[in-house]
Formats: sequence, structure tokens, C-alpha cells
Amino acid sequence: MSRTNRTRKRNMAGVCFIIPSFLGVSIFVLLPFLDVVRRSFVTAVNETWVGLANYKMVIENSAFRLAAGNTLRFVGGCIPVLVVLSLLTAVFLYSSGKIADFLKSAFLIPMAIPVASVVLLWKVLFHGQGMLNGFIDKLGFTPVDWMNTKYAFWVLVFSYIWKNLGYDIILWIAGLSAIPSSIYEAARVDGAGNIRIFFSITIPNLLPTLYTITVLSFLNSFKVFREGYLVAGDYPHESMYLLQHTFNNWFRDLSFDKIAAGAVLVAIVILILVTLLEKAWNQKES
Repeated sequence: MSRTNRTRKRNMAGVCFIIPSFLGVSIFVLLPFLDVVRRSFVTAVNETWVGLANYKMVIENSAFRLAAGNTLRFVGGCIPVLVVLSLLTAVFLYSSGKIADFLKSAFLIPMAIPVASVVLLWKVLFHGQGMLNGFIDKLGFTPVDWMNTKYAFWVLVFSYIWKNLGYDIILWIAGLSAIPSSIYEAARVDGAGNIRIFFSITIPNLLPTLYTITVLSFLNSFKVFREGYLVAGDYPHESMYLLQHTFNNWFRDLSFDKIAAGAVLVAIVILILVTLLEKAWNQKES
């Protein structure tokens, strides 16, 4: 068999391997999303073409603007804190001894806890008569209704970081283990200190991992809605009213035209952010 035939056979094997996955993604993701795009230009009841009217209605909706602002604030505040905190923790664990194996498992425990149990923990800690307020009352301070004040947003932030910290730590450790130890040894021979090694060797070699963790953390940030919804319901305190609350309430009202337009807007924003992140990491690598 000639080299050309072998190459062609190998390419055909690759295509046959990809086709089932491509068909699955097309049937269950791409085609439904195209239908969502179509629905964003028509009315919900009789599917009359209305052009960009649905998008205008969504953008002018005060609840959507509030939810979008809170979501951007949440993502912009949580992801940098989560990425930096998980990186520092991963570096500490990677350079530690046997205790690191136990701590790595301990950090993963929050991911294994069911959402219902997390909600119960929220209520035990942050309820008006919960443990935290009981502790505050014993100290002589005034108890706080955590879930009905501006502090509700920070409770949501704490829950997200607590639940996703272990997952990001494991990803960082995987990236750290891929860096050849010979590079560190050569740097120490040349007299480089720990800080210089961290910023000149560790960080540059972790850029691909940083991109992956940032994107995954961004996508996981949308899952925090589950805890917020189960604790505070359809209409929580306005500081933790997220896009998922808006979509859930529109779905309950059968406002499929607004849901479709809002979903397309969110998809466009996510695509732009992920594309910008990818370009930024590619430029740093080059």
C-alpha cells in the first residue's frame, strides 16, 4: 500500500470517528439553537415575524438589565478571585509533602455535596435565626437578615468559590505536573529565587491551563443559580437576581419570544468573551 493510500485511509478513519459526535452535537445542540434563533424573530403565540422587536423588548426590560448587571458583577468578581486563590493553593499543595494528598481530597468534597444539602447548609448558616446570627448575637452585635439584604450577593459569591475551588485546584496541579522539573533545577542552579521562578517559569508554562480554567470557571458560574433559586425562590433580593432567574420567570409566563431573544444575546456575549480570552492567551504564548 502506497503512502498516499495510507494517509487517505487514516483520514477516513478520523472522519468516521468524528461523525457520530458531530451528528449528536448537531441534533441535540446546533439544530435546537438554530430554532431558538428563529423564535427570537417571531411572536410566541402565532409566530408572526416581528424582526428585532423581541430584542428591543428584552434590552428595555428592567428585570433583564438588573439580572445582566448582577451576572456581570458576579462573574467579574468571582472568577479572578477563584483563579488566583486556586492557583496559590495548588502551588502550595504541589510543593507540600504527604499532607497534600489529604488536602486535595478535602477540597473536592464540596463538589460531591448535592445541591439540596448545600441549600440546607445555607439555611442553617445564613437564616435570620441561623448559626451565624446566633454567634453574632452572643458577641453583642445586631443580627443580620443575610438573604434579604445586600449581603445576599456575597453569600452567593462565597458559595460559588467554596464549591468550585477544589475543581480548579486539581486542574492547576495537573498543569504544574506537566512542567519539567529540569527547568526548575536549572533556574535554581542559576541562582533564581522562588518568586522569580514562579513568575518566569511557572506562570508562562501554565498559560494553556489558565485559559482552560478561566473558561470552565466562567461556564460553571451559571450553575450557582440552583442554590440561589432553592434558597430564595423566583424573586430573591435584587443583589442576587441573575439572568437565570429572569429566564425562569419568563418560562413560567410562557414568554418564549423573550426567552429566545435573551438566550441569543447571552450566547453572543459568551462567544465574544471566550474568543477574546483565546486571542489573549494566544498572543501571550507567541
